[in-house]
Amino acid sequence: MKLRSVTRVIAVLGILALSVAPASSNTLVSTSPIAGATIKTSPSAITITTELPLLEGGNEIVVTDPSGARVDDGTLTLVDNEIVAGVKALTVPGLYKVTYSLIAVNDVPLNGSYTFSFSTPILETPTAAPEPTTPGKVTTNNTGTDIFVIALLLLSVLVTVGLALYARRLYRGR
Repeated sequence: MKLRSVTRVIAVLGILALSVAPASSNTLVSTSPIAGATIKTSPSAITITTELPLLEGGNEIVVTDPSGARVDDGTLTLVDNEIVAGVKALTVPGLYKVTYSLIAVNDVPLNGSYTFSFSTPILETPTAAPEPTTPGKVTTNNTGTDIFVIALLLLSVLVTVGLALYARRLYRGR
């Protein structure tokens, strides 16, 4: 009987939780560079698009490099629900962090952060051509392999002798 009442209470709470309308609050719609992306060219700006239009003042975007140094230039441009922060040229490969505090009309500040990776393009470096080898002058060093094989052989001889002694002792015990 007690289990039934607990089940009823849980069911009522579940129905109430599902029936409550969620509060309308500002959320991120998109970011550029995309959160979690790896880029190979330095962006000139960071763009964040939100669901609700943003207020003209009080917004902040800070971009830091892998060592924690700021790489944003401090400029913010706002058009409705899109805010753009200028960025200095990225030169250090690694994980960059974008931290933001954005304010929409009649809403609490939208605070958060995301990261993206910057990797400099790999430039192809010329490699030296392999040196040809002459037939008959192939030298190899198999010392490690030889020692391993010898150790396995010795171990197998010891196991065989041990099994023979054990079998002999069992035979004598009869």
